[in-house]
Amino acid sequence: MSPTRHSPNQNHLLASLPDAEFAALLPHLEPCPLALGEMLYEPGQRLRYAYFPTSAVVSLHYVTASGAAVETAGVGNEGMIGIWLLLGGDSTPSSAVVQTAGQAYRLERRRLQLAFDGVGLLRRLLLRYTQALLTQMAQTAACNRHHSIEQQLSRWLLLTLDRAPERELVMTQELVASMLGVRRESITEAAGKLQQFGLIRFRRGHITVIDRHGLEPRACECYGVVKRELGRLLGDVQYRQEGLAAL
Repeated sequence: MSPTRHSPNQNHLLASLPDAEFAALLPHLEPCPLALGEMLYEPGQRLRYAYFPTSAVVSLHYVTASGAAVETAGVGNEGMIGIWLLLGGDSTPSSAVVQTAGQAYRLERRRLQLAFDGVGLLRRLLLRYTQALLTQMAQTAACNRHHSIEQQLSRWLLLTLDRAPERELVMTQELVASMLGVRRESITEAAGKLQQFGLIRFRRGHITVIDRHGLEPRACECYGVVKRELGRLLGDVQYRQEGLAAL
């Protein structure tokens, strides 16, 4: 089997840039494999890089003073980690942790800011993406407050599946519980119900979505809101072929 060929064009934001703008950015995009559980930045830490995932999925967490954490948003090949660099802040009270191992490309903060301040399309794309990310954060807060654990789990699985290249997620129930800010026993109960209906299968450290279409009605409206907003804001961009500019 030949090794997987990675390309920045597998990230939707990078793939939507005009050829000339992309070519100017390409020499500064550094391939960056991301391991499960790797911390890209911690609360209060000065951000040095922006990350453009291609096959990895990264979870943005808010960490309380007691050390408890809850996911505020997830980022995969549709977006970028480090949006705070464009908003005038050198740091953030949140953290970014790799949820699904995979590939990304990182860009040094100064290079990102120079490109963002330029006259190309990148500025408009990143501002649109920022709006979509803020929508996801707001919807996550509402979901965690008003919807059942089963609905939250279904939403989270669907959003992760949209970004992950495989149906099987390397993910423990403890980690999912931490993402959603609930007890592990609550996730075990909710996952058991979904498995009973033949929608997912879980074993130690792995969750496989068997019936995606059957899972969607189990999720709350939050999944659709987040997906539609991303499509509304970025659905009109034109992508280059993935095979171009492979590194």
